[in-house]
Amino acid sequence: MIWVTWRQHRAQLLTTAGFLVLLGLLLLGSATEARSYVSGYFPDGCPAGFAHCGSVEVAVGLGERYDAVYTLFGWMPLVLPALIGAFWGAPLLGREYERGTHRLAWTQSVPVRRWLAVKLGVLGGAVVAGGLLLSLMVSLWRPVFREGIDSGFGNIGVFNMTGVAPAAWWLYAFAAGGFAGTLFRRTLPAMALVVAGVAATMFTLFALSDHYAPPDRAVLSGTVVLDDPDARLVGATWVDPSGRAVDDPAACERGLDTGRSSAKAEAWQDCLFAEGYAYAVTYHPPERFWRFQWTEAGILVAASALLCALTARRVLRRRG
Repeated sequence: MIWVTWRQHRAQLLTTAGFLVLLGLLLLGSATEARSYVSGYFPDGCPAGFAHCGSVEVAVGLGERYDAVYTLFGWMPLVLPALIGAFWGAPLLGREYERGTHRLAWTQSVPVRRWLAVKLGVLGGAVVAGGLLLSLMVSLWRPVFREGIDSGFGNIGVFNMTGVAPAAWWLYAFAAGGFAGTLFRRTLPAMALVVAGVAATMFTLFALSDHYAPPDRAVLSGTVVLDDPDARLVGATWVDPSGRAVDDPAACERGLDTGRSSAKAEAWQDCLFAEGYAYAVTYHPPERFWRFQWTEAGILVAASALLCALTARRVLRRRG
C-alpha cells in the first residue's frame, strides 16, 4: 500500500518538496544578502549583534529592499494550508469517486479500512513533516529580518509560520480536504470548500487566540507603548485620575499641535498624562509563545482527528 500511495500521489509529494526547496533557497539567499546589508549599519563593537542593535533606518531599508519577500511571507500563513487542503486533501477521495476507481481499489485484497488508514497515515505524516520543515526554515530566516518584521508572538501571521503551528495547520487542511471529497465526491467542489473552510477557521482562531490565557494588564504613564515589542496586545484604554476607564478622554483637546498628525497625537497624549491620566494595556507576554502554540495545535489536531473519523465513517458506509 505504501508503494501504491507513492505511485498515486508522487506528483503532490514531488511538487511540494520542490516548492520547499525553492522557498528554502529564496529565504537563504535573501537572509545571506540581508545580513551583509544590515551589518553595514552597525559598528564592529555592537555588543549583542546586529539583530539587537537595530534602528528605524534599517527597518525601512529592509522593507524597501525586500518588499517582494515580505509580500510572499505575508500570504504564506493562509495560502499554504489552503493549497495543501486543495491539492493534497481534496483529490484523496474526491478523485477516486469522480473517476470511479474506488470500485476497483476497494475490491482488491487490501481491505478498505487498511487502504484508508495507510493513505491518511502516510500522506498526513508527509504533510506534518513538510509543515515542520517550513517552520524550521522560517525560524532560521526571520532573525535576520527582525528589524523589518514584527514580533514572532505579537504578529499572528508570523506566529502561524513558526513553532508547531504550520504542521498543525497543514494537517488540518489535509483532513478537511479529505472530508470535503467524501461530501461532494468530486474534486473541484471539494477544493473550493476546503479553501473556504481553512480561511474561515483561520480567521476564527485569530479572533479566539487572545482567549487562550487570561491577559496581563499594565498601567503606563508617560507613554502608550509597552517596553516589550514582542508582546501580543489585546486591548487598551485610558484611565482617568479616579481609576475609571475612559474611551475618549475630554480633558484635552485633540489638535493641540499644528504640525504633523503624529505630533498632534503625541501632544494630546502628553496633555492627558499631565492631567493625571494613565494608559492601561492588556496583553500577553512573549513567554506564552509555546503555550499558545500548543493550544492552537491541540485545537487543530483534535479537529483533524474528528474530520478523519468522519471521513472514515462516510467511506465505510457508502463504499461502492
